[in-house]
Amino acid sequence: MKKLIYSIIFLIFFSITSFCQVKLPKLISDGMVLQRDTQVNIWGWANANENISVSFLGSTYNTIADDKGNWKIVLSDLKAGGPYQMQINASNSITIHNIMIGDVWVCSGQSNMEHSLGSFDWVYEKEITNSTNKYIREFHVPQEYDFNDPHIDLQSGSWKIANPENVFDFSAVAYFFGKEIYDKYKVPVGLINSSLGGSPVESWISEDALKKFPAYYNEARLFRDSSLIKVIETSDSKRINAWYNLSSKIDKGYKNQDTWRDPLLDDSDWLTMKIPGYWADTKVGHVNGVVWFRKKINIPASVVGEEAKIILGRIVDADSVFINGKFIGRTTYLYPGRRYDIPAGVLKEGENTIVIRVVNTSDRGGFVFDKPYEIQTENDTIDLKGEWRFKVGDIMPSLASQTFIRWKPMGLYNAMIAPLLNYKIKGVIWYQGESNAERPFEYYNLFCAMINDWRKNWNEGNFPFLFVQLPNFMNANNKPSDSNWALLREAQLKTLSLPNTGMAVAIDIGEWNDIHPVDKKDVGNRLALAAEKIAYGDNVVYSGPIYKSMTVDGNKIIISFTNSGSGLFAKGSDELKYFSICGKDKIFVWANAKIENNKIIVWSDKVQNPVAVRYAWADNPEGANLFNKEGLPASPFRTDTF
Repeated sequence: MKKLIYSIIFLIFFSITSFCQVKLPKLISDGMVLQRDTQVNIWGWANANENISVSFLGSTYNTIADDKGNWKIVLSDLKAGGPYQMQINASNSITIHNIMIGDVWVCSGQSNMEHSLGSFDWVYEKEITNSTNKYIREFHVPQEYDFNDPHIDLQSGSWKIANPENVFDFSAVAYFFGKEIYDKYKVPVGLINSSLGGSPVESWISEDALKKFPAYYNEARLFRDSSLIKVIETSDSKRINAWYNLSSKIDKGYKNQDTWRDPLLDDSDWLTMKIPGYWADTKVGHVNGVVWFRKKINIPASVVGEEAKIILGRIVDADSVFINGKFIGRTTYLYPGRRYDIPAGVLKEGENTIVIRVVNTSDRGGFVFDKPYEIQTENDTIDLKGEWRFKVGDIMPSLASQTFIRWKPMGLYNAMIAPLLNYKIKGVIWYQGESNAERPFEYYNLFCAMINDWRKNWNEGNFPFLFVQLPNFMNANNKPSDSNWALLREAQLKTLSLPNTGMAVAIDIGEWNDIHPVDKKDVGNRLALAAEKIAYGDNVVYSGPIYKSMTVDGNKIIISFTNSGSGLFAKGSDELKYFSICGKDKIFVWANAKIENNKIIVWSDKVQNPVAVRYAWADNPEGANLFNKEGLPASPFRTDTF
C-alpha cells in the first residue's frame, strides 16, 4: 500500500514539474530553418512568470513568461548560414541542434501539392538518388482538422533533411521548387508542407474571414458538434462496411471451392474484353460490384528469377492482383497508379496466369486508357494490353461516398495553418482548385479571401503568394464549349490582381486521364521562376503570355499580352491552335490566329462582325500552343463575360 501511495505521489510530482518545464512548439526543433533578414520569433510555454533565456549566435536574450505561461523572444536580422545551435534555459534546458538560416516557404493545397516524390519514384529515380542536400529541409504538418478553435501547436512533426531516404516523403512539387531556389541563391530552404488531398479552398480559411461566406460559415459551425461528427462517421462506416461485406459474401469468385484466382480454373466460358477499357462498354453494361479479370501470358526463361513489377495503369475503383494464385498487391481507391512488386519465384517459365479482382462502387468500372499495362524486369517488358477474360462476381447498387468531414470549411485552417502563424516565412506556394472546379464562380472571392486572411494573420504584410493554375484534364472537346475548369482557371488568373502574387501555368503538362499528373518537376520549376521575380526581385521572364486587352479591326480581333518575354510563338507548329471567336450571337467557332508585331490577330470567315475571343477555353484544350520564346505557356483566357 505504501509503495502504491509513493508511486502516486511521484507521478503527481513528475506531472507538476513536467508542466512547469519549458516546452517548445514542434516547429522549433532540431534541423529547423529560420527565416533570414527579418524578425524571427522563438516562443513556447513555461510556468507562469518563469524566467527564460535563449542563447543563439553569441547573444543571450531574456524574457519572463506571462501569467498563463506564454513567452516569446525575437531574433533580428539573421543572415543565411548554418548549421547553428540554440540553447534555451529555464527550470530545464533544451538544446536545439543543426539550425539553418535561410528562406522558409509554406507549401499548401490539395493532393497535387501533397503527393510525395516517392509516389513518382519510377519517374524521378535519378533525382531521388542525387537528392542529398543538407540545406534543403521539409517539415510535414500532420493532417488534422478542428472546427472549434485554432490550435497553438501541432500534434507531431519534425524537420527532415533532403536525402534519398527522406525525400520519398517530401512533397514532389515543393522539393523541386526548393531545389531550384537553393541552386540559384545558395541559401538554405525550409519547406513547411501543410497540404491535404481533396481539400477545397474554404477548408483553409479562418473563422473571421469565413463569415463573409454565410453558407460555409454556418456549415463550419454545424460541425462544432462532436456528436454530429460521431453520428455521421458511424453511419458512413456502417453503410460502407455493409456494402463491402455483402459484396464479398455474394461474390461468386469467392463462393466456389476453387476460387476464380486459381490458375487452373477453366475460364473458357468467360466473356472477353480489351484492356484498357471499361466493362460498361461491353454487353455487361454499367453495373457496380465486383468483376474478375484473367489473362494467361508466356514468360521466357530469361525473366524467371529476376525482380519484376506489374504495372496496371489506373483501375476504377479498387483492385486485388494475383499471379499464379499468389497475392501480389491491392489498391483501395481509383487515383494511385498501380505498380506492384512481383516477388522472386512467383513468375515461372512458360504459362502464367494473372487475375485481377476489381471492385467498382459507382463509376464506369475498368482500366483507364493511355496508361501502361505491362510486366517489367531489368531487361524485358511484357505487354499486358489486349484481350482478357472477365466475369461478373456480383452486382451491387451504387455506393455513395463517405462524408469527408476533414474537408469541411475552416477545419484545416484551425489545425494545419493556425499553429504556423508565429513562424516567420518568406512566402507560400499553393496548388489547389480541383475540388472547387464544380463551383468556379465563387472561387475568386474565396481564394482572395484566403490569401488576405493568411497575410493578415501571419502579420508579415503582403508576402509572396505563388500558385499553380489548374492543368489540362479530362477528354478533349473537338468543338468550342463551356468548361468549369476553364472558369476556375480564369478565377485563378484574376487573383493576380492581388499584390505580390504569381501564377504557374500548367496547361501543357497535365494528363487527360489523370487528375494527378506525374510532371511535378516543371510545376516546381515554374513556381520557382515566379519566386525569382516576385520574392527575390530578379529581372527574369517568369510567366507565359497573359491576356491584356483586345481591339476589333473589321472582321478581326487583335489581342495584346503582358509577359510576352522575347516574343510570342506557336510551339510545335506553324499555326496557333485552340482560338475561337464569336459575333453578337455568342456562338463560338474555331478561329484562325497569327502572330503579328507581338500581338495575336484572330478571325474566322464564319464571323464577319466579331465581338469576343477565347483561347484554350476547355477542360483539356489539347493542342493549345501559344507560348513565349522562353518556353512558358500562355494562360487560357476569354475576352467576353457571357
